Amino acid sequence: MATPPRVYLEADLSEGARVDLSEDQSHYLTQVLRKKADDPVRLFNGRSGEYGASIVEVKKRHTTLLCGAQLRPQSASPDIHLLFAPLKRQRTDMIVEKATELGAAHIQPVFTARTNSDHVRTDRLRAIAVEAAEQTERLDVPVIEEPEPLQSRLFRWPESRRIIFADESGDDDSRAWGGDPGRAPPVAAALQPFTSQDVKWAILIGPEGGFTPEERMHLRGLLHVTPISLGPRILRAETAALAALTIWQSILGDWRT
Repeated sequence: MATPPRVYLEADLSEGARVDLSEDQSHYLTQVLRKKADDPVRLFNGRSGEYGASIVEVKKRHTTLLCGAQLRPQSASPDIHLLFAPLKRQRTDMIVEKATELGAAHIQPVFTARTNSDHVRTDRLRAIAVEAAEQTERLDVPVIEEPEPLQSRLFRWPESRRIIFADESGDDDSRAWGGDPGRAPPVAAALQPFTSQDVKWAILIGPEGGFTPEERMHLRGLLHVTPISLGPRILRAETAALAALTIWQSILGDWRT
């Protein structure tokens, strides 16, 4: 028996409640998935857990569902934030999609000196996050923050939340990527002192060209920033974001249980 599709919506959910889907959701459910009256659906809103539901009315532009029993109580994703310099559209989309699958709670594009994309549609990114949450059994959807300059974000940053700063550069200006001196420790070693502490975390990933020396110096001067290395190879920005999230989840996140 096929698993009923999942739909995220903002409406309050409770047993016996009737909820209407948006036109786009109705089209996907009835025209793409070919669902009809009495077919089962699962609903979640990020607040009330997951509910079973059934289709009770199908019209041209909207579909009405009737909520049944709660299937799963609400649970939160790990409190990990991802900040990244936006890339070309498809690669930015992929970061948001995969970060949602990996359990990021907040996602925010930040503009750095070398960011090569200055146009970010947060409505599009929110839609991608919703779809990824629906498909991966998440009970919540990550918050997609509006983009802003990195320096502005750092100025308002709460020191209670540490930042993992993916720093692949060394300190030798005469060598490619700064050579070996001054390189950050491997991410697992850098996080080891914090494994038994209740620390809030964020991951910061720079643009394709890396951070400027001035940005790097500023970040390394902040007491709440932990520079880390993601191995001997220089990763593309989207790969670095997903690698860092994966390692964080395995050491400090919900992959441990």
